[in-house]
Amino acid sequence: MKNGVGVAQNIVLFGGTSDIGQAILRRIIKPGVARVALVSRNLEAAASFASELEEAFPDVEIHHVRYDAADASSMAHVVTEIVSEIGDIDVAVVAQGVLNEGMDYYSDPTGLITLCDVNFTSTMVLLYALSQQMKQQGYGKTVLLSSVAGERVRKGNPAYGATKAGIDGFALALDHELVGTGASILVVRPGFVTTKMTTGMKKAPFSTDAESVAKITEAGIASGKKVVWAPGLLRWMFLILKNVPLPVWRKLPL
Repeated sequence: MKNGVGVAQNIVLFGGTSDIGQAILRRIIKPGVARVALVSRNLEAAASFASELEEAFPDVEIHHVRYDAADASSMAHVVTEIVSEIGDIDVAVVAQGVLNEGMDYYSDPTGLITLCDVNFTSTMVLLYALSQQMKQQGYGKTVLLSSVAGERVRKGNPAYGATKAGIDGFALALDHELVGTGASILVVRPGFVTTKMTTGMKKAPFSTDAESVAKITEAGIASGKKVVWAPGLLRWMFLILKNVPLPVWRKLPL
């Protein structure tokens, strides 16, 4: 629960090594935050970020929880474990995801399984588990890192775009269902973001960086919005692209 000056007490990052997730935490951790939980597959890889947080915010307790983002069946247990360590969850940032750019699914269709497990199935279960916890608390906000790739799935990476379209739509519907419970979900739709996940890829128009996404996310959390775009211009661009007739869409260099 927020303290007397409106600062969230307990913050959780699912995907403790995510560049964007870490950038968001750097912005939303304020003096007065009590506990942070970094939920990661590789706790050792998250240790350097934890050290950075401990140096910048010596009064904040840093907790580590190990999980497998592809294991949907474990998500409810992971949420329970987090609550047992830090107490109620004020803000949960869900930054788990895989891109698999360049993956040849024609040669190995089974590669789709992990992509869907992480980006959609496990995340959907996690959102329900978090929402149930926050409903019981009577407050709490989940921040879901989605993508503009889900607004209209392009041929360049149809599998990734489809998973993002699915989880984006699910999150918005779940947030609608949560109205009146005190729990809510903020969907963040970045465009191309320069991170370690996109290393080596050609930058798309209106590309951005993790810090810029974090700044927009911080403002979105404070505003109570349901969806934010990073950069904001993409909202209007995709308003047009989403409604372009299919024959025209298929001729675009996307």
